[in-house]
Amino acid sequence: MDAGEIYDCQTCGACCCYSSQWPRFSIEDDEQLALIPAKYVASDESGMRCVGVRCSALTGEIGKTTACGIYDVRPDVCRSCMPGDPECLMARKAHNLPL
Repeated sequence: MDAGEIYDCQTCGACCCYSSQWPRFSIEDDEQLALIPAKYVASDESGMRCVGVRCSALTGEIGKTTACGIYDVRPDVCRSCMPGDPECLMARKAHNLPL
């Protein structure tokens, strides 16, 4: 069994509700950023808008059922977080989810 099977993102969502600094824009070009609906972008345009530490594009309940409202156009930092990687495990630990 691989980490993707152990840590199912759609029943977790911890990485999307870990830090308001995490869903930042870094290597996206202007064309990529233009695809993200403005209502999900932080007022300073540095990353995703968060409510507390929760990304505004995240739907559902952490550890139960979650989804990304902009999955197809999500920032590169979101694409790089993989099930079971150190960032994933750090976020899961912060939410007291099984490791």
